[in-house]
Amino acid sequence: MVRVPPSDGPVRDETVLDNPARSALLGPHAGFAQTRGNALRYPADVAPWCALPDEPTISDWEDAAELVGPDGAITLATVTVEPPEGWTSPMRITGVQMIGDAVEGHTDPRVVELDDSDVDDMLDLVERTQPGPFRRHTIDLGTYLGIRRDGKLIAMAGERMHPPGWSEVSAVCTDPEFRGEGLARAVVLAVADVIRARGDLPFLHASADNVSAIRLYENVGFRLRRKAIFQAVRAPG
Repeated sequence: MVRVPPSDGPVRDETVLDNPARSALLGPHAGFAQTRGNALRYPADVAPWCALPDEPTISDWEDAAELVGPDGAITLATVTVEPPEGWTSPMRITGVQMIGDAVEGHTDPRVVELDDSDVDDMLDLVERTQPGPFRRHTIDLGTYLGIRRDGKLIAMAGERMHPPGWSEVSAVCTDPEFRGEGLARAVVLAVADVIRARGDLPFLHASADNVSAIRLYENVGFRLRRKAIFQAVRAPG
């Protein structure tokens, strides 16, 4: 299991967020990186993200296609690049990237740390709430926190991509039966507290049409950095 090493201190260079998966896989998450040429990816059971240079060449695209294998899709986070002719795009989602350089974080007594023994419950919650990509070993990327009630996991959030000096708050979800109780706010602030305590800064992504989530993030101190595109592209044949 690869765990994220502590950072030496806050790095406030926002440009590492322009291509966050690449920044992470060349930095704190290098232990996860599967590579071919200039193409990188997380293991499939950890996260779907692949990473290419900011201005990929045809050779870079070919390396990425080899990396994901036959019929594999190259899934890119926030990087808007046009694939070569003949490639198709089965998924393209407009989103936002928000940074929490003013978010202090807060520890809530209801929040507990989740570990490998909780993964089945986490996957069940993700299946019911659809917060975005979450795999069996996504928990290895950082700290995941949750709230249980009568033994049932009803809310969670954690860390995903980790560019130098930053950590992505991700998998924010609440059981529909318990929404409106401020649980998402509690877990987001608790994860932000963990990130800030390590000396990093939190950031996150959200679908542009998820107005309620964006409003929550703004209310706890996140601010819009830029619009983002999440896309999957598939090689010819």
